[in-house]
Amino acid sequence: MEARLDLMSNGVAAKLIKHVIAAGKAVAGSELPASTRHLVEIRASQINGCGFCVDMHTKDAAEAGETQQRLNMVAAWREAKVFTDAERAALELAEQGTRIADAAGGVTDEAWANAAKHYDEDQLAALVAAIALINAFNRMNVIIQQPAGDYRPGMFG
Repeated sequence: MEARLDLMSNGVAAKLIKHVIAAGKAVAGSELPASTRHLVEIRASQINGCGFCVDMHTKDAAEAGETQQRLNMVAAWREAKVFTDAERAALELAEQGTRIADAAGGVTDEAWANAAKHYDEDQLAALVAAIALINAFNRMNVIIQQPAGDYRPGMFG
């Protein structure tokens, strides 16, 4: 299987990716815990059916020290005992933020208030940005049918 479009060699796509990656660096440099960011990236990618991003972010999370048990449980986080209340709040926000079209009112006030109990305003801004960015990457990769399975942590620098 080959991607419909090579995002790295196409001039317009490469420029866009460069800016999205720069935005991601702001999130990575924030006080939002990296483990939370990884969980959110994985869950949104699962929902969106982005195999490339699921592969990438599970491998990056494992490389950063995430346990296999927690990685295995992301899709079933509601029933899993391995996530903190803060992580659950972030995962709920990520699900609602990813499924905006499926929900009549978008992200509920309850989900927002729950996240706000666990994260300060800067962390919330980073969490919202992380959700938006992973959804952008998911959509690009799904549209072009980016193949999954060959990612190696650090391969993009």
